Amino acid sequence: MKQRNAYNQLSDYKTMWTETANGGAVTYHKTCIVEWSKHSITLRSGGWETVTTKKKLNQSAHQFGLGFGVYQTKGNWFVDLPNGETVPFIDGITFANA
Repeated sequence: MKQRNAYNQLSDYKTMWTETANGGAVTYHKTCIVEWSKHSITLRSGGWETVTTKKKLNQSAHQFGLGFGVYQTKGNWFVDLPNGETVPFIDGITFANA
């Protein structure tokens, strides 16, 4: 695994990622937090809706060009989808990969 230090790139700390010709996945603390294919993206927190999990989700989106963003307002998480829509974050949410 390559070391990545930039804010918008994943670090190796308790994080593993794989890429294939058809997609990939990011695992943080034994939870697959992002999984993508050519057609869909699935996000999970494993019940850990923490600042670090949110940061890892956003770093994954940036590093792999997935086009989503996760943010928090008044204690609730939301996802900006690649199509421009914003929806509440639900653990295991799956949406189209634009």
